[in-house]
Amino acid sequence: MGQVLHRGATTTEAVRRAIQHSQESLRTLARRHGINPKTVAKWRKRCSVADLRTGPKHPRSTVLTVEQEAIIVAFRRHTLLPLDDCLYALQATIPHLTRSSLRRCLERHGISRLPEVEGSSKPGRKKFERYPIGYFHVDLAEVRTAEGKLYLFVAIDRTSKFAFAELVERADMQAAARFLQALIAAVPYRIHTVLTDNGIQFADLPKNRKGPTARFRGHPFDRVCLLHGIDHRLTKPNHPWTNGQVERMNRTIKERPRCSATTTTPTTSCVSTSATSSLPYEFICKCWQTDRIDLLSIPSIKRRD
Repeated sequence: MGQVLHRGATTTEAVRRAIQHSQESLRTLARRHGINPKTVAKWRKRCSVADLRTGPKHPRSTVLTVEQEAIIVAFRRHTLLPLDDCLYALQATIPHLTRSSLRRCLERHGISRLPEVEGSSKPGRKKFERYPIGYFHVDLAEVRTAEGKLYLFVAIDRTSKFAFAELVERADMQAAARFLQALIAAVPYRIHTVLTDNGIQFADLPKNRKGPTARFRGHPFDRVCLLHGIDHRLTKPNHPWTNGQVERMNRTIKERPRCSATTTTPTTSCVSTSATSSLPYEFICKCWQTDRIDLLSIPSIKRRD
């Protein structure tokens, strides 16, 4: 089973555990595992094999004193002024106060965001437009495992939350097209829309999309969509939150160690839907019975008339 490691890791959990249990010298272990003796000494002193968080354990300001931070916190909580107004008012008392040090101070004390005021004109968050099941968000993420670097293709249905993931060694156009074909084969109903970002795995570069070569050749991902009658939509450039559902699913899969195993076998995920508090399988069966959708690969379910 693999584990997600940071980019600069030179050891795995198995190597770290072997170092902690070994009685050999630092130089011998370093030569055996091909690492620096300082790395061996570091892991021999630790009690666990997990990476520690970077940064200071107790964050504090190197510019402001404790009394000055108390003044800033009290002023912010009493006045509820925006950041720039607080800076302008406090610079007379704390001349060396800068905007960045003020912002970091407010973040450390958990008051960097002002509370919502009733009657404010700030628009609320928009909800996803309701679509019938078959609208999939697709994304690609990089995964660092004990065996090396792999790429994770993830797809999730906007409505039913049916999720499908696959680990691959190379993330190119052909890999994305094969993932889409595997997704179509795994989903028990028809996929009508796929939303992806503008990565080269899913679409040509914007400057090359209207050229004669692109029109004649066609992107492999688009060819699979055309073959199965799927509408391929792209997110707006530099707007990753448009594809936020699959971005969150990427993080969920990375946080589960059992999902980080180095395997290229596609897997499906059963997460609860926020709208129905049911599993995707139950939600799909409900849609089949109420909306009369056509299921493609669940022959064990019988429709109730």
